[in-house]
Amino acid sequence: MPGTTQSRFGFSAASVPPERVQVPGIGLDARVRPVGVTGQGAVTVPADPSVAGWYRYGPAPGSHEGSAVLVGHVDDETGALGEFAALYDVRAGDRVEVRRTHGSPVVYRVVSRTTVPKDELPPSVFRRTGAPVLTLITCAPPFEPERGGYLANLVVTAEPTRE
Repeated sequence: MPGTTQSRFGFSAASVPPERVQVPGIGLDARVRPVGVTGQGAVTVPADPSVAGWYRYGPAPGSHEGSAVLVGHVDDETGALGEFAALYDVRAGDRVEVRRTHGSPVVYRVVSRTTVPKDELPPSVFRRTGAPVLTLITCAPPFEPERGGYLANLVVTAEPTRE
């Protein structure tokens, strides 16, 4: 239809849900499902460490502004590594591809990687305005079971590219 950004599936190009995230250079390849928040207000992380969660209350990958957030576990209760454990090896310049349910893939390049205490995750990670980015989050050491597990988060930021 002229004058609209709606696809034939009813989604605008910027709100097409993600279905898979891949970082070929480090072997990350995870299915993605939408997630919300816990009763305590934290982002819900899928229990299956092979699955990433897309924070559905924020922008979708491919949006024209804001931070599209994908979260995933680094491992499970047995210590078996999850897909997001590969983020420990990501470097600036690495290619990230997000495949979407109804739409072309969105390609990003990693621009930063930082570790922050779990209780100091910057609110800007979940911003809905500003330049578009993809933010990937997983747990990071130290791991202290008596204090609830991992005490930090690895935060990877990637910017869209025109590949």
